[in-house]
Amino acid sequence: MNKKLFWIFALSSAVYFTQGIEGLPSQGLFYYLKETLHFSAEKIMLISSVITFAWLVKPLIGYAIDNFLTKRAWIFLALGLDIILVLFLGLAALPIFALIAILVINSADAAFRDVAVDGVMCVEGKKYQNTGKIQSIQWISITISGLITGIGGGYIAEKWGYRAGFLCLAPVYLLVGVAAYFFQEDKAVENKARSTLFSDLKKLFSDKKLLIVGLFIFLYRYSPSFGTPLFFIQRDIFKWGKVWIGALGTISTVFSVIGSLLYYKFSQKINIKKWLYVSVFVGAATTLSYLYYTPVTAVVYDVVYSLMGMFIFLMVMDFMARNTAKGLEATSFALLCSFSNLALVTSNLSGAFLLPIAGLKWLIILSALTSFLCLLLINKI
Repeated sequence: MNKKLFWIFALSSAVYFTQGIEGLPSQGLFYYLKETLHFSAEKIMLISSVITFAWLVKPLIGYAIDNFLTKRAWIFLALGLDIILVLFLGLAALPIFALIAILVINSADAAFRDVAVDGVMCVEGKKYQNTGKIQSIQWISITISGLITGIGGGYIAEKWGYRAGFLCLAPVYLLVGVAAYFFQEDKAVENKARSTLFSDLKKLFSDKKLLIVGLFIFLYRYSPSFGTPLFFIQRDIFKWGKVWIGALGTISTVFSVIGSLLYYKFSQKINIKKWLYVSVFVGAATTLSYLYYTPVTAVVYDVVYSLMGMFIFLMVMDFMARNTAKGLEATSFALLCSFSNLALVTSNLSGAFLLPIAGLKWLIILSALTSFLCLLLINKI
């Protein structure tokens, strides 16, 4: 591995590790919304959708990163603001609207970091034919940090609450800033304000292949969500403790790492289009399996599907990276990610809407059926 590629791996690992560790307060925040404020599952799902808004406009973020400052500078700016925000969240008891507003900004910072490092991945990954391997390393890092958040998040939620979780993030941001400092960037290439937002977006939205790929990604990722109701079942029916839920998350994360390692090994050998087709039927079958949800099957599903899910997820991300527009890698990859993120937000919103109408059983069935929508485009990509 040459020195430049090494630092791409190093920076990607650091940024993605941060994204994973940012889940440290999530359990405590969920319990605060559910058990202190007594919010319903539907309301929590709506709040989750609002917080991730910035991830829907990643092409605009990509344009800013492609044309102003450097990718490293954007990472520094996001990390600096993040430190200020988590100190507010950790030290002050905020009203719910202020809490949500700060979480929206914090999520936007994460989106800027993500787009910046993904821009590097697309350009250099395609050059070295290593997009799959770089993304495997990224997601190994994020899942390893998930090992920490699984047990640590549950323990913090049990003992101190969500505010302590946010305070724990401040030193992490500082350490990632140190890692970013040692990453050397070609400023002559990065500082290039040569195009306008309109011209970049016009080029992207005139690319028929890119739009078909984006629509495929949306349909592939979309299905009405039922994850939050399952979490309610774990707490209210199974009577699982917070630490056990965190421990199960940690075990599942270990299997996600195994899935990442498998994709690292086979990413340059598999036929992605063929495997995407097969994964649609696998996804529908795994969704239907949740119709039989017991304390035993809940553990089995979490563990087995974590491994399978990570392999399939990286395959989709690799497919997106390989289909980015030349010269606009950061912006076009961000556009494709926006299709994916829009699908996830739409899944949450439709799940929240359909749950009280159809009930959990029919919601699961509808979720499985929507898995097949993307097959309409499989032959056009």
